[in-house]
Order: sequence, then C-alpha cells, then structure tokens
Amino acid sequence: MSHLGIMAVFALFVSVVFATLMRDEPADQLRLGIRLLAGLVGGGIAAGWLLYPLPF
Repeated sequence: MSHLGIMAVFALFVSVVFATLMRDEPADQLRLGIRLLAGLVGGGIAAGWLLYPLPF
C-alpha cells in the first residue's frame, strides 16, 4: 500500500471516531465525517505538494 493509501485509511479512522464523539445524530455524524475525511486527505495532499520542492 502506498503512502497515500495509508494516509487515507488513517484519515478514515480518525474521521469516524471524531464524528462519532462530536455529534449525536447519525445524519450529522455522516456529514461531519465526510467533511473531516475530505479535509484530512486534502490537507495531506496539499502539504505534500508544498513540501515537495524543499531539499531534504
């Protein structure tokens, strides 16, 4: 599995846990979980593109 796949699985688990803990209604949990998943995966990809040109 690639780094992107591992990040997506981790983001999925984090989103499920946070959405379950933070919202009571199932519809609100689903909506928040999708927003969190999109934000975590999108933020990880954006950070990767921003850090790509740095010489490490």
